[in-house]
Amino acid sequence: MKKTIMALSAFAFIGSVSAQNVQFEEYTLDNGLHVILHQDKSAPVVVTAVMYHVGAKDENPEKTGFAHFFEHLLFEGTANIDRGEWFRIVSANGGQNNANTNEDRTYYYEVFPSNNLQLGLWMEAERMLHPVINQIGIDTQKGVVTEEKKSTQDNRPYGEIFVALKQNMYKNHPYRWTTIGSEEHIKAATLEDVQDFYDRFYNPNNAVLVVAGDFEFAQANKWIKEYFGTIPKGPEVKRQTFIEDPITEQVNATWEDANIQLPMMIAAYRTPSMKTRDARVLDMISTYLSGGKSSILYKKIVDTQKKAMEIGAFNYSQEDYGQYIIYGIPMAEYKLSDLLAEVDVEIAKIQKDLISERDFQKLQNIYENQYVSQNSNIQGVTHNLATYYMLYGDVNLINTEIDIYRSITREEIREVAKKYLNPNQRVVIDYVPKKDVSQK
Repeated sequence: MKKTIMALSAFAFIGSVSAQNVQFEEYTLDNGLHVILHQDKSAPVVVTAVMYHVGAKDENPEKTGFAHFFEHLLFEGTANIDRGEWFRIVSANGGQNNANTNEDRTYYYEVFPSNNLQLGLWMEAERMLHPVINQIGIDTQKGVVTEEKKSTQDNRPYGEIFVALKQNMYKNHPYRWTTIGSEEHIKAATLEDVQDFYDRFYNPNNAVLVVAGDFEFAQANKWIKEYFGTIPKGPEVKRQTFIEDPITEQVNATWEDANIQLPMMIAAYRTPSMKTRDARVLDMISTYLSGGKSSILYKKIVDTQKKAMEIGAFNYSQEDYGQYIIYGIPMAEYKLSDLLAEVDVEIAKIQKDLISERDFQKLQNIYENQYVSQNSNIQGVTHNLATYYMLYGDVNLINTEIDIYRSITREEIREVAKKYLNPNQRVVIDYVPKKDVSQK
């Protein structure tokens, strides 16, 4: 949800965090809410955030888009915050807030001057305890979400890339649909459907609360117990395990997009959970192949051969599976298959030979810099603490994940490339302009 109430240029992104270990305290309330506290008094700012372990993968296949729909709906108001007042209250108190949803979780946060910690905690407790879920709010947000889907996916050039990928990559797992879901499903949602989704997932025992910034522990703990401690524990969330059969033969597909004029080559390999070591190795392979204009693919295919206007690769890691995605837009005289052939040559080199010591050291430097950058402000630390607890099950990865990257070897890079990045393990999509019906 891209609603930012106030720029807060004076303090929203300041409050630098040392590259040293991020210190935190954590505990669990009797109702199951996990609490993480990180104190940083370098700026008079405090962040309150709640991450719920619910995303698009938790939806009914016939009722998709509900997790993202709730991201919007839970700003409508509560028993003690009138409809339309949420953003006014935040703005009037010098704050900003936002929320976002993906396949695995939903995340809400507020940034306030440090003297408004109590307000931030109260508002998130209100959201969790008794939001007003009624037909007026549902009808309003149906319209908002529908328009967002049109602007970000349906009417946007290359906006359906993930729709195409997911439908061809997954046959059984809920990752086969996008987070924004089906417009038809959202429009058909009833008050009963929406209330049931809230009752199942928006409970303290399915959430983590993070408070980070300039605050005192004793006072924060007092308010946390006062506002969150009395919220009833919800039913245990029962999650299914979805297993996808391995891809053993290249899957070829074509996807037409009415919003583009230039075709795009897309190749995607299914990869393991982001919690695995192999997923981190694939991150490094992605950076090696396509980490900026000095990367292997860009220098070769765009700069030297001039076969493509754009080329890229990235590892899209998720809680259950991931996707290693390569894409490219060819110059007019070349075909999509020409780009894929050049990419295959470079992957084969990684699978056969060790990357150079110089390139390996460059990768190490990049990941050291990323580690510092990701924990360089209070909002980044807050999000990371919540994510490492909720999706990885280890909060201290905020300090130790960099050690995993540091320990990856050139030999591992070669072996992981051999394991996952083979032609018979991928989906290849010709993403092309939609044909004019009159020309058929």
